[in-house]
Amino acid sequence: MCSLAASSLPVNWPGGESPPGPLRSPGDPAKLSDFSLEHKMKPGFPCLLVLLGLLHSAVMSVWGVTTTFPSFPTPDSFPTSDFSSGSPTDSAWSTSSSKSQSFSNFTGNRDDRGVCQCSVILPDNTFPVLRVERLEITAQTISKKFETELSKVKEYVQLISKYEEKLLNLTVRVSIMEKDSISYTELDFELIKMEVKEMEKLIKRLKVGFSGSTVIIDQLEVEIRNMTLLVEQLETLDKNNVLAIRRQVLALKNRLKECEASKVESTPPPPAPGSCAHGGVANISKPIIVQLNWLGFSYKYGAWGRDYSPQDPGNGLYWVAPLNTDGRILQYYRLYNTKDDLLLYTNARQNQISYGQGSGTVVYKNNMYVNWYNSQNMAKINLTTNKVDLSQTLPNAAYNNRFSYANVGWQDMDFAVDENGLWVIYATEASTGNIVISKLNDTTLAVLNTWHTKQYKPSVTNTFMVCGVLYATRTLNTRIEEIFYYYDTNTGKEGRLNIVMQKMQETVQSINYHPFEQKLFVYNDGYLLNYDLVFRQIPQ
Repeated sequence: MCSLAASSLPVNWPGGESPPGPLRSPGDPAKLSDFSLEHKMKPGFPCLLVLLGLLHSAVMSVWGVTTTFPSFPTPDSFPTSDFSSGSPTDSAWSTSSSKSQSFSNFTGNRDDRGVCQCSVILPDNTFPVLRVERLEITAQTISKKFETELSKVKEYVQLISKYEEKLLNLTVRVSIMEKDSISYTELDFELIKMEVKEMEKLIKRLKVGFSGSTVIIDQLEVEIRNMTLLVEQLETLDKNNVLAIRRQVLALKNRLKECEASKVESTPPPPAPGSCAHGGVANISKPIIVQLNWLGFSYKYGAWGRDYSPQDPGNGLYWVAPLNTDGRILQYYRLYNTKDDLLLYTNARQNQISYGQGSGTVVYKNNMYVNWYNSQNMAKINLTTNKVDLSQTLPNAAYNNRFSYANVGWQDMDFAVDENGLWVIYATEASTGNIVISKLNDTTLAVLNTWHTKQYKPSVTNTFMVCGVLYATRTLNTRIEEIFYYYDTNTGKEGRLNIVMQKMQETVQSINYHPFEQKLFVYNDGYLLNYDLVFRQIPQ
């Protein structure tokens, strides 16, 4: 058994190896030379602790401290035992001598030469230099952030002091305004806004219903918009300016009243149903969608309308005649007694014919007039019996898609009805494709009179007749048509118009006019539309 006097800290050799050097006898003081330094020990702090421990033992020996080794029970095995060191006689060691020192016990063996070999396990903990460096860097970062935030706080304090001065100034100004004899609140501006909005609504109604020049109305609309902007600006300014605003609003109101009064005086009364006591078409309403045709969206070509009879003008039935999907053959059509039946798809009479051609169909006096399939003939179909009562050739007429309308095929013959009776619009080779108008006898289909125009038919999208005047349309874009041309058979005059006609879909397949309702019945890519016509008043 071997024991070593050591400090209060346990001393362990790294790797579990035995310390080198001879074993001291009992009673001999520990010496630094007892341990061989040739042992390969890890450098660093643990080595330093071992050297300090050995140095401490040497010092203790100098001061008379002895290290006692207890007896060994066997020559080869050394059980663990405790040993104590005495205190030096000097007063500096009096305290330590009165207390027992803590020692670490180690198990060892004697080799063949009698050398005691002990296993000492030393601690491998090093000083945490990296952690200390990270702590120092973190402290510096926090210090910089604190300085930045402190500078911001100083800036905020300066801004707050400035705003306090502004608030004090504003308080003084408000107190002065409150003492004024004339005071306007936010309610005053809200009342002005309401008045301006009412004027905006009025100007919109005027634009919709006004049939003449809209230059004055447009000027009023611009002034009202300027007034709205001015009110919004003045809300942020001195409220005493409300007086000037009220004067301007009052002046605008007066001008609007004058304009409305002139509108009432200048708007011509509509002519009597079926009457031609007007100066022709002056304007047209926006489209009214009645419904999709009964066969569906795929049936884009066709025609629809209402039967007209001078003897019973207000009780005609409604008819819808979509073409087959090839856009050429008319095979089926439906009849409805009332508009409600048409809207609800109820109480319909569906008939089949073999066959009509194109979408130039019209109904007059309970008879349907069509261009018969693959021929130059006009056919008259009795709607009561669904039989062809009469078929007659239209002299010199081009057919089979020779001179049809633009974007619409197989409409070489386009039948029309107006206050004067039955018409047909077509073209001939002799007219080089220009529109030809013929008045027909509705009983015999004989041509009563013919007029030749200078308008090329394939450049026109469709036509209709009103009081003996032909009106032609053309496409401006996918949502707008224009009534751009007219020919008056009463006077033989023709000319240009610019009446905008809105549409729901891109292509207009047919247009039919009903004299009693003074409406257009338009077939627009499968949709059934209505338009109201506005007529010019005849100068007195």
